Amino acid sequence: MRSRKRWKRQRRHGLVLGAGGVLGAAWMVGALRALEEAWGWDPRTADVIVGTSAGSVLAALLGAGIGTVSMVNHQRGTVDLDDPPLEYDHDGATGGPMPPRPRRVGIGSKGLFVRSARRRNAMGAMYGLLPEGRRSLWTIGSVIDTVSPGSWAGHPNCWVVAVDYDEGDRVVFGRPEAPPTVLANAVMASCAIPGWFAPVQIDGRRYVDGGVHSVTSLDLLAGQDLDEVTVLAPMASFAYDSPRSLWSRLERTVRRVTTRRVLSEADAVRDGGTAVNLLAPGAEDLTAFGGNVMDPARRAHVLETSLRTSAAALADSRREVLRG
Repeated sequence: MRSRKRWKRQRRHGLVLGAGGVLGAAWMVGALRALEEAWGWDPRTADVIVGTSAGSVLAALLGAGIGTVSMVNHQRGTVDLDDPPLEYDHDGATGGPMPPRPRRVGIGSKGLFVRSARRRNAMGAMYGLLPEGRRSLWTIGSVIDTVSPGSWAGHPNCWVVAVDYDEGDRVVFGRPEAPPTVLANAVMASCAIPGWFAPVQIDGRRYVDGGVHSVTSLDLLAGQDLDEVTVLAPMASFAYDSPRSLWSRLERTVRRVTTRRVLSEADAVRDGGTAVNLLAPGAEDLTAFGGNVMDPARRAHVLETSLRTSAAALADSRREVLRG
C-alpha cells in the first residue's frame, strides 16, 4: 500500500515598501539585503509586493526580477557584469535636496486639500496647499522601462500606490480596478511629490505621490489571506536620536505622526490573523539621515549604515523590529 504524503500549505508572504525619498530608498536597499541574508528569504518571491513613492521603485525592480545584490551594487556604483544595465544617477536625478521654484504661487490642488481635510489627513491637506511641482521624473521612468519595457511587472501582484491629484483618492495601480497603464508611468506617478515633481497624467487623470495618503498603505494587505507581511517603513521609527538642528527636530516630529499611522495600519492587518514584521530606521540611521530625506549627499552613508543596523535589528527583534 502506498503511503499518503502530507502536503503542507506554503506560507503566503506580503512585502510592503514605503515612502522615504532618496535616503529612504537607500535605507530600504540596505534593509532588503540584510533581510535576505538574515532570513534566507528572497523578497522577489513575496506573494504580494506593495510599493509607495520611493518604495514603488524598489517594488518595480523586485517585480521585474532584480535582486538585492544588484540593487546594492547599483547604489554603490560597483556594478558587476551580471547586474542589469540600469542607467540612473542616484545623486543627481532628483535635482538636488531642495524643490524647484514654482511656476506660480497658489494652492496646487483644492480638491486634494479639501478631501484630505475631511478625512483628517493633515499631511495630505498640507500637500494639497503646496504649489504644483515642476520637475520631471523621466529618469526614474526610464529605469523602470528598461526592466519592464512598455508593460507591467512580471510579478503577478506588484501594486504601486498613487493619489489622484484633483480628487484626493488613493489609486493602486496593478489591481483590476485601477486604470490600465505601464509600470514606468505608475512608478513616476507614485513618486511625484507635490510641490516638487509635476503630476503624472494617466488615462486623463493627474496623479501624485502615494505617500500623500499613507507612507506605507500597509492596510491594503488586510484580508488578503496572507500568513505574514514584512514592512520596510523609512518614514517611521521606533528609536530616535537627539538632533540639534531645527530642521531635523521638525522631521522627527513628522516621523512620530507617520509612525502612529503605520502602527495603526499594522494593527488592522494583525486583526485579520496576519503576522506583521515592521522594520524602520533606528537612532543611528536617523543621524545618518539628517533632516532632509531628499539630500543625496547623505545617500551612500545611509546605505552603508542600513546594511549594518538592519542586520543587527533583524538579529535582535527587541530593537527596531516588531514581530507579530
